[in-house]
Amino acid sequence: MAITSYNAKDCAITWDNTTITGLGEDMVTGEKDEEFFEPAVGAQGDVVVNEKNDPLGTVTLTLQATSPHYNRLIADAKAGKIAPLWIKNKSLNRSFGGNSARIKNYPEQELSNEASDGEFEFAVFDYTVQ
Repeated sequence: MAITSYNAKDCAITWDNTTITGLGEDMVTGEKDEEFFEPAVGAQGDVVVNEKNDPLGTVTLTLQATSPHYNRLIADAKAGKIAPLWIKNKSLNRSFGGNSARIKNYPEQELSNEASDGEFEFAVFDYTVQ
């Protein structure tokens, strides 16, 4: 029986060559926007596999309201900055992201009895998983 461990501190998020800190509880997610292929079935049952060449992906990064990078990401969203975005976890030996990404919109703003996390959604134009 193999026993392994996971530590969220082993995850490094790099945006425009800066390591992002102050991550929220949900931290980060990433996914390819479209599947690799779409099958089509003809009237006589013949199958054609249509390859999709869409390299787009979406990465959602959750930051605490007090993150030292929160306001920088707001400014980068406003400026329409395109930069590399990579997420790497050394304990799982996994990484995802791309060399060209842009923040889609400002995070939802909520002010209440607790400081709320902000979700920054990135369009990654060359999304890959390694």
